[in-house]
Order: sequence, then structure tokens, then C-alpha cells
Amino acid sequence: MVQVELRDQLKGESRNARRREQRLVVVSNRLPFQFRLDAEGVWRADPSGGGLVTALLPVLRNRGGVWIGWPGATGNLQELEKALDESGKRAGYSFSAVELTAEEIHDFYLGFSNEIIWPLFHDMQALCNFEPRFWRNYCEVNRKYAAVIRRQSQSGDFIWVHDYHLMNVAVELRKLGIDSQLGFFLHIPFPAPDIFLTLPWRESLLRALLEYDLIGFQTLRDQRNFVRCARMLVHDFEAEGRGQMQVARIGQREIRIGSFPISIDYRAFLQGAEAPAVAQKAGELHQLLPDSTLILGIDRLDYTKGIPLRLKAFADLLTRYPDLCQKVTLMQVVVPSREDIPEYQQLRLQIEQLVGHINSTLVRPGGWVPVWYEYRSLSRTELLAYYRAADIALITPLKDGMNLVAKEYCTCSIEEDCVLILSEFAGAASQLARGALLVNPHDIEAVADAIHTAFAMPPEERRARMRRMRTSIRENDVFRWVDNFLRAAIATDLSAFPQPEGLPLEAVSEFHDVH
Repeated sequence: MVQVELRDQLKGESRNARRREQRLVVVSNRLPFQFRLDAEGVWRADPSGGGLVTALLPVLRNRGGVWIGWPGATGNLQELEKALDESGKRAGYSFSAVELTAEEIHDFYLGFSNEIIWPLFHDMQALCNFEPRFWRNYCEVNRKYAAVIRRQSQSGDFIWVHDYHLMNVAVELRKLGIDSQLGFFLHIPFPAPDIFLTLPWRESLLRALLEYDLIGFQTLRDQRNFVRCARMLVHDFEAEGRGQMQVARIGQREIRIGSFPISIDYRAFLQGAEAPAVAQKAGELHQLLPDSTLILGIDRLDYTKGIPLRLKAFADLLTRYPDLCQKVTLMQVVVPSREDIPEYQQLRLQIEQLVGHINSTLVRPGGWVPVWYEYRSLSRTELLAYYRAADIALITPLKDGMNLVAKEYCTCSIEEDCVLILSEFAGAASQLARGALLVNPHDIEAVADAIHTAFAMPPEERRARMRRMRTSIRENDVFRWVDNFLRAAIATDLSAFPQPEGLPLEAVSEFHDVH
């Protein structure tokens, strides 16, 4: 699909014709396979899956290319080469591993990436640990990635780097003399200037990002935040808008900046949701909870997901609307994550204490339990069945780059007689505002009221809203996301580049208030 659209839209432009044949080098923190030693001491490769891998796989196969990242193991990785080669042959493109020590993983990944950038970019700067050592090791690890990219890349390659772990890669590549076209996509939000300014290495990080030729963000808000920060901190930065895209200049260099909302493989999720095993499992869930409207919350264990506030809102719902007792059940699934970090252990304890309090306080005779809580990973069949079974999805992150769970839920809701309640601070709110019930996750009573509204919503309105969202997701799937990013890198006329689907996030709250 990507190749066809590129040929159709850029045909006849000699510069773009050359670009279209560029080999693609994809760089991410981790490879799309998790490599591990089995009991016999043989390296095994477990596919990571996910939308990014699904979307980029056909592009890499068609163009040829290499995926570079950490394989998920430490130590001497020479014996891993055979497993990498075999996995690459099966996938249709090459893999190249970045070797990291345990100390580097701690300081670069657990330290700078997840104790500084993750909370800071999610507007939680009070949780940041600005340890200088973390920054030094972050730079060193990004230097290691750049060295592997240099060995694996060829002149004329398009090098596409992903996410907050690798923001410094471009500046290291330029030091090594790499003049290939460099693209970067940030999968998490980019903060407003007043928050970004707290980062001790703010100007260095901005200038490193500005060594890329194309910088992509999830939403227009993230894009504007970045440009505002650059104008404040980089004295020679200039930017002008051209449609969706902005073109910035530093000296003689030109940098393209745009928003490219990521999506999912709509067809794959739809086909999965229609499978007999999924339909059977969804039916079993309803049999376990008969005569109950099922409300689904499903999140990775993380403080950005707003799970404690969501539980408090559900408790408030049952307190202020007691007629809903025994008529609604919250299925809250929490997927384990970073279990060795004290803050995450405390978060899990807080969640479980809230669940216990709600269930002990509001439980009714006859077997009804208000909150059905599970702390585990779900198989794909289970995940799709939970999506299909849920009458209401309650997705209320405090801040999220996109939140693909919202899009997965809508896609799998093939009967369309269901409701999405979505935080206005999720990137997906921009695209789904005209179908979802948007809420401020900090407003406990408003979230409770939204659940009540969803419960009482007439079937025809449910279907109209859900159909609107599913159509938008189908027309803007992950393959279109890849295509839009690659076209932005090579297009000669950016003024005609289309606006992303949906409302600017700044308008979401206003839209919510009016509707």
C-alpha cells in the first residue's frame, strides 16, 4: 500500500523517484524480536508484534533495509549473530543488534529515559530524578547506536529513528560524517515550554533533535510545543508553517516538522475480533457476569494511566447513582510493567487497596462484585474478547501520546452497540472527539456522570457514535501513518500536505463543552 501510494502521488518527480527507492534503516530502542537463551543455551527469537512492526514490515521488505536496536540481552552477543541472521531471513530484512552493558541499561533506559524523560514529557516533573550520570550515559548509549547505524547504513539510505530513548542519535551521526536523510518520530507527548524548561540539558537536547531532517509528533499540540521551545532556547531557530507541516531553519539547514497521529492495523484487529474463538470467549465473559453492563479498563501499570482516579470515579458512580448497583461491573485489567521499581510497586498496592475497598463496601448479595480486577498479561484472543464483550470502554490516562487501546477497542466493537469514554488528554481524543464521550480524568464526578450517560445512551446514538469512530480509524490506519511520514520526507510541495484527521487538541475541551 505504501509503495503504491508513493508511486501514484509522486510520479513524474525525478527527485522523489530517486527517494522512493531509498533503502530504509529503522532504529528503535529494542529490536522487533525479543532474543533470549533457552535451557540448552540456544538463542531464541520471540516476535514483539505491535502496530509499528506490522506497518514497517512490508516497507522494509519492499525497499530492503535493516532494523537496528537492543536485542533484550546483555553480555557478549557474538553468538547471537546466527539467530539475528535467521530471524532476518524469515522477516525479509536484516537485523543488527546494539550491545549494551547492565550499567548502560540502568542509566540510559531506567534512568534518563524513564526517570527523567517519561515523567517530564507526561507533565509530571515532580517525579523526575535529574541525576547527571543518567545524561552522560544516555549520550554514550546514543553514540553506540549511531556507531552501529554507521556500520549498517549505505549512502542514500533513509534512516528513521523512533522515540524518546534515541533523541541524541542524529547529532552523533552527523559527528560521524553521515549525510543521509534522517527522520525521527516521537511516540510520547512533547511538553509545553514551562515544563520542558526544567530539564537541565534542555538546549542540548533540542539542538540534537534539530539535526534530524524530519521530526514527527503525534498531535499538533506536541508539534507546537516543540516549536515554541525551540524558539525560546535556540537563538538561530526560525520556523514557518506550510499546511500541516512547518519548515524550520538553522543557518543553511532546513528541518521539516509535522504531526502524524499513529494508528493500528485496522484489518488485522477486525479479522481477529471476528474469529470464532474470540466470539466464544466474549460470550463466556457475559455468562460470568449476566445482566450486567460491562465496563472495561485495560492499562499497563503506569502512573500516567490514571487508574486510581478511575476507580474513585467508579465508586462515586455507585454512590451517587445507587440504582446502578448490580447493573454495571468494571473489569479492570492491569498489565505488569517495571515491577522492580518501587514507585510501580506502590502504585500496584494503591490500586489493589482501592479495589478491595470498593468491593468490600459496595458488594451486594447474589454474587455481584463491583470491580473485577486482574493483574496479568492477556493473550491476544483474551484481549480481543475483552474488547468485544465490553459495553463501555473507560480509557482515562492523565496524559498519553496517542493511546492505541481506544482505537483497538473501537475496531473490535463490531456490533457497534457500545460507548467509548476517553480522556481529553489522550492524543486519540483529537481524532475520536466526535464519537467518544470526552472527560477530564481529574474530575471524578464528571467521569462518573459520563459512565451514567453511557449506560443510559440510546442504542441508535451508541451505534452512530461508534460507526463514526470506526470509519475514521479504518481510513487512517497504521499503513497510512507510515505513508504520510515517508511522503513528508520526500514531498517537494508541503503546502498541499493534508491536515491530520480530527480536531487540534486545544479545541477538544471546547468541543466537549459545546457537545
